[in-house]
Amino acid sequence: MIRIRPYKEADAAAILSWSQDEKAFYQWSAGVLGNYPITQREFGFVTSLMPFTAFDETGIVGFFTLRTPDESLDELRFGFVIVDPQKRGKGCGKAMLRLGLKYAFEIYRAKKASLGVFENNLPAYYCYKAVGFKDVVLDTTEKYYVLGDEWKCKEMAIESI
Repeated sequence: MIRIRPYKEADAAAILSWSQDEKAFYQWSAGVLGNYPITQREFGFVTSLMPFTAFDETGIVGFFTLRTPDESLDELRFGFVIVDPQKRGKGCGKAMLRLGLKYAFEIYRAKKASLGVFENNLPAYYCYKAVGFKDVVLDTTEKYYVLGDEWKCKEMAIESI
């Protein structure tokens, strides 16, 4: 059974080990944390957000952060979502996100949760859709230049569940 708890610095080594190549690293970090490979010290940036670690009886299985896009707690934004590659495709990501949504809506009383996902990260996109996130049409598409290519970001959101 997946559970979540506040992130601990001791979790960093396991979480960072899941990015085994540059593309995988940038798909979940968008380069916001630094250039691949980042150090545990650079990863420490996440403590300025609301970081959570997902775990089961075998150990750490996932990580995500929540943050407020503005001063209000009406919207919480998921970021830096990653699941241990050994656990992908087994429902761990969905379970982790459902717990994160429960926390956002029941503890923080947010009215909306949002996130961005790169168009080239279809497994993550379908995971988000499976837990109820819906595409949001924006006037402009957020773009990042990663590894010599332009990566477009899809905006997704879910209203209070």
